[in-house]
Amino acid sequence: MMHNQSGQTHENMQTGPVPPQLNHGGHELFDVHEVLSGTIGALNQAMLLRPHVQDPELLDILDRQYRFTLDEYNITVEAFKTGQDPSHPTGSYKMQTGNDFIYGMKPSQPKKPIQSEAEISDELISGLLLGSAKAGATSKAGAALEVCNPVLRRVIADSIPNCIEMAYELSIYQNKHHYYQVPQLSQQDAQQILTSYATAGQPGMPPNNLQ
Repeated sequence: MMHNQSGQTHENMQTGPVPPQLNHGGHELFDVHEVLSGTIGALNQAMLLRPHVQDPELLDILDRQYRFTLDEYNITVEAFKTGQDPSHPTGSYKMQTGNDFIYGMKPSQPKKPIQSEAEISDELISGLLLGSAKAGATSKAGAALEVCNPVLRRVIADSIPNCIEMAYELSIYQNKHHYYQVPQLSQQDAQQILTSYATAGQPGMPPNNLQ
């Protein structure tokens, strides 16, 4: 994914030309600050949880997502501080699992907060990692809508699909182990919703005052 936006000039009405490293609006600075702080929190959480992982598959997911997220954090900081292209473009996270879900509900114990560190489990860890990935997608989507700097906007926008892919990978892992169960509607109700919309043709556009 390429970010290059060279050749663009920006000006401040009061001070004239704006150097690339200051090519940021006020909302942008606050929103990106929240994105970067949230990413640090997610990385720190993964590092703290890692010693408690029991399942080698979950450990592999945690490590792959950590390395990718750390690299993405670094290039976002580069673009944020310089206003220019980072050292390399944003990559695309590739999960290493299938995408089959198990549908339906089976009896399980009610969930409740843990009372001690001894209760930390793979279910809890994968749930926390999933929450971080979903929070990252939400905060980055909001920030990208406020960013003025074209390079930084693209870096952040390109990272949103990666958060979504990480969350999807973790939800599949949780579903496979029955941590996250997916109920379904009856076939009749599902079919009713699936057939409740139809495609539309291109209409003739009504006239406006410019015509």
